[in-house]
Amino acid sequence: MTHDIEWHAGELGCGDLVLELRQRVRQAPGKIFKVTALDPGAPADLPAWCRMTGNQLLAEDAQTKTYWIRAKE
Repeated sequence: MTHDIEWHAGELGCGDLVLELRQRVRQAPGKIFKVTALDPGAPADLPAWCRMTGNQLLAEDAQTKTYWIRAKE
């Protein structure tokens, strides 16, 4: 999947992960982010965060722990 911005969040825990992601998506409305998140909670937390914030989870790959998220405009 194509993307505009790539961010490897490493093992940032859920709180820090979503706070940093929130800041990044606010600076790039409408852009597609490819986010790699190694935290064990990310598979549940990132989709929930997208639903709550209005950002769109386009795809996820559990094997590579990668998520494609379109920032809301």
